Amino acid sequence: MLIYKDIISGDEMFMDTYKFELVHGAVYRVEGKYITRSKVGELVLDGANPSAEEAEEAADDDNESGVDVVLNMRLTETGFSDKKNYVSYLKEYMGTIAKKLAESNPDQVDAFKQGANAFVKEKLTKFKDMQFFQGESMNPEGMAAIMLYEEDNGDEKPFIYFFKHGLEEEKV
Repeated sequence: MLIYKDIISGDEMFMDTYKFELVHGAVYRVEGKYITRSKVGELVLDGANPSAEEAEEAADDDNESGVDVVLNMRLTETGFSDKKNYVSYLKEYMGTIAKKLAESNPDQVDAFKQGANAFVKEKLTKFKDMQFFQGESMNPEGMAAIMLYEEDNGDEKPFIYFFKHGLEEEKV
């Protein structure tokens, strides 16, 4: 199994157990699923008998819902006040990745820039529909993955986008 980690923060972003594809040669498009699951690790005392009101509140609190990739990888939602703010972050982030690539894989710099720019131009028109997620550490210099709900074979599904060159693979 492969885990894809942010090269800046070291945070785990997704695993190869999810269905994913490479778009524009520079961005992984990971298919998510909206799930509801019960929380684990809650302390329940033997013989405890909650009141009816407490039982109702507990029923709501016993479950968590969200996109499986976000929940399982402990991604944290973040945001940008406007498109201009996001573009500013993106320019700085892409510059950092391009520098790292120039040191380690100079032949990949142009592919990264071209593919990432094509992706951004295509998706930036949907800025208002985007949700942004960072790894667990919330490192502001790290990758901000993009989630968009898009149609796939007649169904609307969440897809999370990660910049390929901003990730490193770890085999486990």
